[in-house]
Amino acid sequence: MLYIENKMERLVQNSKRKKGAKLPDFRRYLYDRIDWSQRLILILGHRGTGKTTLMLQYMQQSQEKTIFLSLDDYFFEEVRLITLVEQLYKEGIRTFFLDEVHRYQFWSTDLKQLFDGYPEANFIVSGSSVLALEKGKADLSRRAAVYHLEGLSFREFLSLELGQNFPKFTLEEILAQHVAFAEPLTDQLDILSYFEQYLTYGYYPFYRESKNLYHQRLLEITNLVLEIDLAPMEELSYKTVRSMKKLLFILSESVPFIPNISKLAERLEASRNTVLRTFDLLEQAKLLLLLRYETHGVSFLQKPEKVYLQNPNLAYAFASQTPNRGNLRETFFFNQLQVLHAVTLPKQGDFMLNQTYVLEIGGAHKGGQQLIGIPNAFIAADDIKTGSGTKIPLWLFGFLY
Repeated sequence: MLYIENKMERLVQNSKRKKGAKLPDFRRYLYDRIDWSQRLILILGHRGTGKTTLMLQYMQQSQEKTIFLSLDDYFFEEVRLITLVEQLYKEGIRTFFLDEVHRYQFWSTDLKQLFDGYPEANFIVSGSSVLALEKGKADLSRRAAVYHLEGLSFREFLSLELGQNFPKFTLEEILAQHVAFAEPLTDQLDILSYFEQYLTYGYYPFYRESKNLYHQRLLEITNLVLEIDLAPMEELSYKTVRSMKKLLFILSESVPFIPNISKLAERLEASRNTVLRTFDLLEQAKLLLLLRYETHGVSFLQKPEKVYLQNPNLAYAFASQTPNRGNLRETFFFNQLQVLHAVTLPKQGDFMLNQTYVLEIGGAHKGGQQLIGIPNAFIAADDIKTGSGTKIPLWLFGFLY
């Protein structure tokens, strides 16, 4: 036990440094959506979305005796988390912030036992390997409050860039009152210029560290997801991982991609089922968005109707030339709407929201001929500051969260 206590002191000191560190005033949208009173909170999200910062921001506000532990520390190669928590609990710590939990082999088993064995303790947990955590959280389904942290919305990007808060709007508010919302924002900002910046590099908060190196780091993170998160978890071969990278490159240079599975299988030198499984895994890993006619009860063996990169920044990172503008528009819209709404493919139009609203995506001169006779139909138009009637600026759909 003395050996553990000596090793533990380094973790305690590291936690104190974390709690005393200077953090940004800007808070991600999820901060106010989390019910922090829950005893076990699981925060899932892609690498680089700001999970660690969010946890530290709450930790600095807490009046409890807390500790922050990163479970990728080599300490946990020797000592089980349960053993460490038992010792720290005796010293009065009641709130445990556990980061990089997917790096710890026994995370779901230990958390289940800790939750049941320490009813006065709270555990706030985060991890980046969404696939591994989705599998493990089944053991915690009746215990954990699970949240997903997405990348920055366009609204959050503006808040981070300009150091001021901008309002959120509901989908119904945007559809009904978009002119009233857009005019004061466009009077205040060069909104279209900021929108271009967002599409290029604004989805992950780490863009602020270096805009010049942003796309390079995005590629590095993607490689980590494929090679470290996905490959060992699914026992993927090198050939399959290479096919995934090739697929991402193909999508980055495409118009909105309607998959021909047979041709794609031939191009990737893979079977039909391997291609479909690849789509499914990349969607779970937050690298792709798959558009279907339905969102529930869908097997991965059912072909998606359209395939998009998960966010517009990925297109700039992968493509060897300027990405297709139509693809960027639809990727942005799908990416922002899927956070809070069910997005499916309608019989007419580009997207259906909540099985109620039909949206057509286009440029400034996009007309509404294709939507004639369709109830609750709207146009989301790029390259316009304000709209009129059922024609709404595309950028405004970035103010939903």
